[in-house]
Amino acid sequence: MLMQEDQRTVHDPRWQAVIARDAKADGSFVYAVRTTGVYCRPSCPSRRARPENVVFFPNGDEAERKGFRPCLRCNPRGQSSAEANAVLIAAACRMIEAAETPPGTEELARRIGLSPFHFHRQFKALTGTTPAAYARAHRAGLLRQGLTGGQSITAAIHEAGFGSSSRFYEDSTGMLGMTPTTYRKGGKDAEIRFALAQCSLGALLVACTDKGVCAISLGDDPEPLLTELQARFPNALLIGDDPGFEDLVAKVVGFIEAPQIGLDLPLDIRGTAFQQRVWNALRNIAPGKTVSYAELAGRIGSPDAVRAVAGACAANKIAVAIPCHRVVRTGGSISGYRWGVERKRELLRREAEGKG
Repeated sequence: MLMQEDQRTVHDPRWQAVIARDAKADGSFVYAVRTTGVYCRPSCPSRRARPENVVFFPNGDEAERKGFRPCLRCNPRGQSSAEANAVLIAAACRMIEAAETPPGTEELARRIGLSPFHFHRQFKALTGTTPAAYARAHRAGLLRQGLTGGQSITAAIHEAGFGSSSRFYEDSTGMLGMTPTTYRKGGKDAEIRFALAQCSLGALLVACTDKGVCAISLGDDPEPLLTELQARFPNALLIGDDPGFEDLVAKVVGFIEAPQIGLDLPLDIRGTAFQQRVWNALRNIAPGKTVSYAELAGRIGSPDAVRAVAGACAANKIAVAIPCHRVVRTGGSISGYRWGVERKRELLRREAEGKG
C-alpha cells in the first residue's frame, strides 16, 4: 500500500510525464532517484524508478544542490535527443533555403549526419511536411515576393531557384493558385467565390479559389471583411451569392457554433515556407488543446524563432480552419488575435467545453 507521499507522486502530472517519457516535458523539470543518487530528464529511456524513490526538482542545479548527479544516459545538463534532432532539422531547412537548386533528401541527410530514412521521418515530424514539399513552399514564397516586387516573370522564376521556365510552369498554378501573370496583376481574371454570413461571433466572410478556401474572416461588420479581401486581390473577379457555396459556409458556421463536429476543408494556403511550417503545425493541434508560442516553435524545429512563430500566427488569414486561436502565451494567458481577443477566448471556451 502506497504511503501518502508516494500517492502524491503517483498523481503528480510530472510523474505521468515520466511514465510516458514525454520529451515535450524536457526542460520544465527533472526527477531524481534516491536509491541511485541520479537525476534525469522526463524522457530518459532508463528503467523506470519506483514512485516512492522519486523526487522532483525544477532544474538540474537544484537537484545537484541536494547531492544528486546527472544521468549519463539522458544527459540532463545537455541537449536531449529531441532537441538535437530539432537543431539538425533546422539546419537542413537553412540549407534548403540557401541552395540555388534544392538538395535531395539523401544529400541533406548526409550533410547533417543522419540516415535518409531517419532524416525524412524527423523532418516530417518536426516541420509537418517533407523536405521536397518544404523546398517547393520556399521557392513559391520567393516567387511571390519577386512577382509583387516588380521583377519580370522570367527574373522572378530564376531568382526563386527554378532551373528552367518549363519546369516552373508545370507546377505554377499549384504554387500560386493562378498563373504567374494573373498573380502579378493582383488576381486579374481569377475567380474567387465568397459569401458573407452572420454567426454568434459576429460577421463572417468565407472565400474560395478553385484550389480551396483562401480566407475565413471574422469581424463586427461585414463590409471591412469584404474590403480586406478586395485589397488582397484587387483585380480578381469576386463572385458572391453563389448557391453552390452555401454548404461550405454552413460547415464553417457549424464549426464555430459547435467545435466538436470538426472542420476538414480543402485550403488554398499562400505564405512563406516558414509560415507554412507554422500553419501546418497549427492544424495538428487538437480541438480543446492549446500550446504556447515557444512550444510551437519547438514543434517546427526552430526553438529560437518564437517571435517569428507569433508573426506567422498573426499573418494567418484563414480563421478556425488554421487554428491560430489555440496558441497562447507561456503560462496560459491569452494574447492577441487577428479577429479579436474576445473571439479567441470564446473559441477556446467552446472547444474546452465541447459545446456551442
